[in-house]
Amino acid sequence: MQRVCFQLQVKPERLDEYVARHAAVWPEMLAALARTGWTNYSLFLRDDGLLIGYLETPSLAAAQAGMAATEVNARWQAEMAGFFVDLGEGRPDTAMTQLREIFHLEDQLTQPEGEQHDGDQPDNQSTQ
Repeated sequence: MQRVCFQLQVKPERLDEYVARHAAVWPEMLAALARTGWTNYSLFLRDDGLLIGYLETPSLAAAQAGMAATEVNARWQAEMAGFFVDLGEGRPDTAMTQLREIFHLEDQLTQPEGEQHDGDQPDNQSTQ
Protein backbone atom coordinates (compact mmCIF):
# COMPACT_ATOMS: atom_id res chain seq x y z
CA MET A 1 0.00 0.00 0.00
CA GLN A 2 1.41 3.38 -0.98
CA ARG A 3 1.26 6.12 1.68
CA VAL A 4 0.93 9.57 0.09
CA CYS A 5 1.30 12.97 1.76
CA PHE A 6 0.86 16.22 -0.13
CA GLN A 7 0.55 19.93 0.45
CA LEU A 8 -1.35 22.84 -1.02
CA GLN A 9 -1.90 26.41 0.16
CA VAL A 10 -5.45 27.62 0.82
CA LYS A 11 -6.07 31.35 0.43
CA PRO A 12 -6.29 32.85 3.94
CA GLU A 13 -9.47 34.77 3.14
CA ARG A 14 -11.22 31.52 2.09
CA LEU A 15 -10.28 29.27 5.03
CA ASP A 16 -13.69 29.23 6.70
CA GLU A 17 -15.50 28.42 3.46
CA TYR A 18 -12.96 25.71 2.60
CA VAL A 19 -13.52 24.05 5.98
CA ALA A 20 -17.30 24.29 5.58
CA ARG A 21 -17.16 22.69 2.11
CA HIS A 22 -15.24 19.74 3.51
CA ALA A 23 -17.70 19.28 6.37
CA ALA A 24 -20.26 18.26 3.74
CA VAL A 25 -18.48 16.71 0.74
CA TRP A 26 -20.90 15.54 -1.94
CA PRO A 27 -21.87 11.88 -1.43
CA GLU A 28 -21.05 11.08 -5.07
CA MET A 29 -17.55 12.55 -4.59
CA LEU A 30 -17.00 10.42 -1.48
CA ALA A 31 -18.18 7.32 -3.37
CA ALA A 32 -15.88 8.08 -6.31
CA LEU A 33 -12.86 8.49 -4.04
CA ALA A 34 -13.57 5.19 -2.31
CA ARG A 35 -14.23 3.40 -5.60
CA THR A 36 -10.95 4.60 -7.17
CA GLY A 37 -8.68 3.57 -4.30
CA TRP A 38 -8.36 6.62 -2.05
CA THR A 39 -8.34 5.08 1.44
CA ASN A 40 -7.57 6.48 4.88
CA TYR A 41 -7.75 9.93 3.25
CA SER A 42 -7.46 12.95 5.57
CA LEU A 43 -6.85 16.67 5.21
CA PHE A 44 -5.15 18.83 7.85
CA LEU A 45 -5.29 22.63 7.75
CA ARG A 46 -3.03 25.11 9.54
CA ASP A 47 -4.37 28.56 10.45
CA ASP A 48 -2.23 30.22 7.75
CA GLY A 49 -3.77 28.01 5.04
CA LEU A 50 -1.13 25.30 4.76
CA LEU A 51 -3.08 22.19 3.78
CA ILE A 52 -1.60 18.74 4.27
CA GLY A 53 -3.32 15.72 2.78
CA TYR A 54 -2.65 12.07 3.53
CA LEU A 55 -3.99 8.95 1.86
CA GLU A 56 -3.19 5.31 1.33
CA THR A 57 -3.71 3.66 -2.03
CA PRO A 58 -2.48 0.68 -4.01
CA SER A 59 -1.31 3.15 -6.70
CA LEU A 60 -1.46 6.94 -6.65
CA ALA A 61 -1.25 7.07 -10.44
CA ALA A 62 -4.20 4.67 -10.79
CA ALA A 63 -6.20 6.50 -8.09
CA GLN A 64 -5.64 9.85 -9.81
CA ALA A 65 -6.48 8.41 -13.24
CA GLY A 66 -9.63 6.84 -11.85
CA MET A 67 -10.79 10.16 -10.42
CA ALA A 68 -9.83 12.05 -13.58
CA ALA A 69 -12.27 9.82 -15.47
CA THR A 70 -15.24 10.85 -13.30
CA GLU A 71 -17.59 13.72 -13.99
CA VAL A 72 -18.02 14.47 -10.27
CA ASN A 73 -14.28 15.04 -9.88
CA ALA A 74 -14.26 17.54 -12.75
CA ARG A 75 -17.05 19.50 -11.02
CA TRP A 76 -15.38 19.28 -7.58
CA GLN A 77 -11.95 20.37 -8.86
CA ALA A 78 -13.49 23.31 -10.75
CA GLU A 79 -15.21 24.46 -7.55
CA MET A 80 -12.13 23.94 -5.36
CA ALA A 81 -9.59 25.63 -7.68
CA GLY A 82 -10.51 29.13 -6.45
CA PHE A 83 -9.57 28.25 -2.88
CA PHE A 84 -5.87 27.72 -3.58
CA VAL A 85 -2.81 29.91 -4.07
CA ASP A 86 -0.52 29.42 -7.08
CA LEU A 87 -2.33 26.71 -9.03
CA GLY A 88 -1.65 28.43 -12.34
CA GLU A 89 -3.71 26.63 -14.96
CA GLY A 90 -3.65 23.42 -12.91
CA ARG A 91 -6.29 21.78 -10.76
CA PRO A 92 -5.83 21.06 -7.05
CA ASP A 93 -5.63 17.30 -7.65
CA THR A 94 -2.78 17.69 -10.14
CA ALA A 95 -0.99 20.75 -8.70
CA MET A 96 -0.44 19.33 -5.21
CA THR A 97 3.14 18.98 -4.05
CA GLN A 98 3.82 15.42 -2.96
CA LEU A 99 6.06 15.08 0.11
CA ARG A 100 8.71 12.39 0.52
CA GLU A 101 8.19 9.96 3.38
CA ILE A 102 11.33 9.67 5.48
CA PHE A 103 10.10 7.68 8.49
CA HIS A 104 7.44 5.07 9.15
CA LEU A 105 7.36 3.42 12.56
CA GLU A 106 5.94 0.09 11.45
CA ASP A 107 8.56 -0.28 8.70
CA GLN A 108 11.38 0.21 11.17
CA LEU A 109 9.85 -2.03 13.82
CA THR A 110 9.70 -4.91 11.33
CA GLN A 111 13.21 -4.25 9.96
CA PRO A 112 15.85 -6.79 11.07
CA GLU A 113 17.94 -5.43 13.95
CA GLY A 114 21.06 -3.59 12.80
CA GLU A 115 19.82 -3.10 9.23
CA GLN A 116 19.45 0.50 8.03
CA HIS A 117 17.55 2.01 5.13
CA ASP A 118 19.27 4.60 2.93
CA GLY A 119 19.24 7.92 4.75
CA ASP A 120 18.77 6.34 8.21
CA GLN A 121 20.64 7.84 11.12
CA PRO A 122 23.44 5.77 12.68
CA ASP A 123 22.51 4.12 15.99
CA ASN A 124 24.15 6.89 18.04
CA GLN A 125 21.85 9.62 16.64
CA SER A 126 18.21 10.05 17.54
CA THR A 127 15.22 10.54 15.25
CA GLN A 128 12.85 13.33 16.21
